[in-house]
Amino acid sequence: MTRQIASVFQPTFLLRLLCLVFSLAACYITGSHAANIGTRPLDIRLFHSLNRVGAPVVSPNQKNVLFVTSYYSQDSNKSGAYVSCLDLSSGNITQLTDNRPGTSAANPLWFDDATFGFLRKGALYKQELHADASPVLVFSPPTQISNAAFRANQGLISFTAWTYPNSTLSESSALKRAESLRTDSAQVYDNLWARHWNEWMTLEKPSVFVVPLDNSTKQWRAGAEINLGAMLPASPDPLTRWYIEDYTISPSGDNVAFVTRPPTENATWSTNVDIYLVPTTANAKPRLLTDHMNGMASGPAFSSDGTRLAWLQMETPGYESDINRIHIHNINTRETVSIAYDWDMSPRSLVWSDDDKTLFTVTGIKGRNLIVSVDVETGARKVLTSIGSAGSLRTAGKDKLLYVFSLQDQAGDIYSLDLQSAKSRRLTNVNEEKLSGVYLSPAEDFLFTGARGDKVHGWLLRPYGFDHRKKYPLAYLIHGGPQQANIQSFSYSQWNPNMYANAGFVTVLVNFHGSPTYGQNFTDSVRHKWGDYPYVDLMRGLDHVLGKYPFVDRSRMAALGGSFGAYMVNWLNGHTDQFKCFVAHDGKLSTVSGYYGTDELWFPEWDLGKPWDPAGRAVLEENNPERFASNFKTPTLFIQGEKDFRIPVSESLGAWTLLRRKGIPARLVYFPDEDHWINKMGNSIRWYTEVIKWISAWTNSTPPYPLD
Repeated sequence: MTRQIASVFQPTFLLRLLCLVFSLAACYITGSHAANIGTRPLDIRLFHSLNRVGAPVVSPNQKNVLFVTSYYSQDSNKSGAYVSCLDLSSGNITQLTDNRPGTSAANPLWFDDATFGFLRKGALYKQELHADASPVLVFSPPTQISNAAFRANQGLISFTAWTYPNSTLSESSALKRAESLRTDSAQVYDNLWARHWNEWMTLEKPSVFVVPLDNSTKQWRAGAEINLGAMLPASPDPLTRWYIEDYTISPSGDNVAFVTRPPTENATWSTNVDIYLVPTTANAKPRLLTDHMNGMASGPAFSSDGTRLAWLQMETPGYESDINRIHIHNINTRETVSIAYDWDMSPRSLVWSDDDKTLFTVTGIKGRNLIVSVDVETGARKVLTSIGSAGSLRTAGKDKLLYVFSLQDQAGDIYSLDLQSAKSRRLTNVNEEKLSGVYLSPAEDFLFTGARGDKVHGWLLRPYGFDHRKKYPLAYLIHGGPQQANIQSFSYSQWNPNMYANAGFVTVLVNFHGSPTYGQNFTDSVRHKWGDYPYVDLMRGLDHVLGKYPFVDRSRMAALGGSFGAYMVNWLNGHTDQFKCFVAHDGKLSTVSGYYGTDELWFPEWDLGKPWDPAGRAVLEENNPERFASNFKTPTLFIQGEKDFRIPVSESLGAWTLLRRKGIPARLVYFPDEDHWINKMGNSIRWYTEVIKWISAWTNSTPPYPLD
């Protein structure tokens, strides 16, 4: 059994924190940052040229930091990524690897304080820590590897690789070649989970390996690999066997903890995800640490002394948006405790302090991703940041945290947080030149009364060239999930609100019921209420905006959404005629057909129900946009990826067919090589071009830059 440790918690804490966050945000928006008004817009091509900074990787002596900068070259239609080193003392940054388009370095790691490694095309290289050094191949396996780590005291690398059942890397490579020589292409399935996300299930699955590295003769040599995942019990169906989703290796290299979904027949409707602990010597079988739980486990993290393992644990079976509890397992005593059990917020990641007395976590609070410290013994929490979005936490000594930070009007960069003074400092500025003089609107908070009488939070961004005496069209962005949220962060996806503000739109986002970061009850409330609470919140939020901001033109409004946001666009099309046009990216038209076509059944079963069960069918139909097809009348742009197995093509195709058959203007933009997301940069450019053209045409507006 898991023992629970709750801290002393005052009910007024959350209210005080909410007031503090909003007051600090208000000061931030009305202060000097709000004066950062650029003279040129963030256009589509500039946006896609922006550099993206990766997670900081701290050297053993904690003096230097490796990080990856990735980018896209439109001239060559190629992406690139290179490793740089940040000196924490001087602040100097040195580029270490080639930055040519089409050449990528990933997964930086340290061999020692003067030598680092990285992956390129699935092989491991090493390089001395100076700009003129050349990379040296260390390990080139027959199967590409990823997620590599090195432990110097064991001379051991760990990594993941896609392999065939119980096979070595070489055997898997041979089996893959043999598979390509088959005279037929049939795949035969007897059990559910024939496909997941964007791929059909095959015999290849990711597993975790360790390999000894020897450089005693100055010539790096790799020993025989050990497939730690092969030590799990045999699966009755190799097509749905063990799938290792994540892993971590202890600081000393003696243990690996990995995250895996049990290969049971209920895998598509169960959220049971387990954590196993296994010695890297493979002299003992993997030990299940979560046998008392049937919810989703994630994010294992070893303490610095390697004696404890922390992870995030959901406890409600079948619910993928349940609150994350912090569990800590003592490896020696085999006791597991849960700390901060009274906390109503859901942490997203865990990092141990150097003295193992504190866990640092990124936690969503009121539309922001903030850094919070949690006392390991008492569960007491302290919020360390107040605005924006933090991620990729790392310790750099006992008094310093490193993290990637962004805001809606500030692209991501690496920051340091001094734990004594609570002051943050920017360490990189990877887009300083590209974003010089570019308009980026800060996001303004607003609150209104939504469904159930609850306070609902939203964001508003003002358009490029804003003049309060003029009126502007509205772009109403509807987030997915529904258990997701519009976060105060800079997005590189198709839903960056500043891309719409820079196209001349007042841009509004509402975190309706179901959104996390506002307490678990607010998140849970959307169950069985897809067409109810979010719709009420969106319409009341719209009324609030139209009443408060006179520069919004109510006669020129567009609503846009992806995934659940596109479901809600279809719902809006059956319930209101206030919008001039819609954009629906990969969204359900029918909750019934959407159930049968999706890959993860636990999600619709928990949120709505099973269509063959009378009670479930009633909920599905109550929340079914297709039931209101006769009311659809608003022109809509539909966008769909062929490889989207979460929301299959038939849903967008059906909604598009409905409008065109009724004689309503509609357009279908189809990407045969994309999934639920738009991953290729050239396709993303086309996506934004089609979307901004569509909403501009229907709202009779002209973007401040050419779209062709």
